[in-house]
Amino acid sequence: MRVVAPILALLPLALLIACSSPESRIADHRLAFGNYPAEVQQKIRAGRVDVGFTQEMVLMSLGEPDRKFTRKTEAGEVEVWGYHDHSPQFSFGLGVGSGGRHSTMGGGVEMSTGGYDPGERMRVEFRAGLVTEVDLLKK
Repeated sequence: MRVVAPILALLPLALLIACSSPESRIADHRLAFGNYPAEVQQKIRAGRVDVGFTQEMVLMSLGEPDRKFTRKTEAGEVEVWGYHDHSPQFSFGLGVGSGGRHSTMGGGVEMSTGGYDPGERMRVEFRAGLVTEVDLLKK
């Protein structure tokens, strides 16, 4: 129990550091943001992206992608950024085991702030550094 208490005390700090919002990313790039048209600024603040955005605009709006890959087509190379849903996820487990004359039983509850989610929520495609497509997952 002595080990668990310090870890639990640091958990909120770790979550705060890991969380990034459009406003915090805008603050880091205030000069560039100030040069964007008002319509673009409004979309970035809302965490949205649009065709014609630069990679810098997408990073301000959505943050770093969860994965990046390159697709080769007849028209040339396309860079694709994938974003996943990072909402908290809960799971519950129960286990039973035995060995010799002893048996044990246990259970647990886990909370995660995301991690790998095979169902992407969004893909952003770039050609020559500009967004050409935005794919949104329908729920």
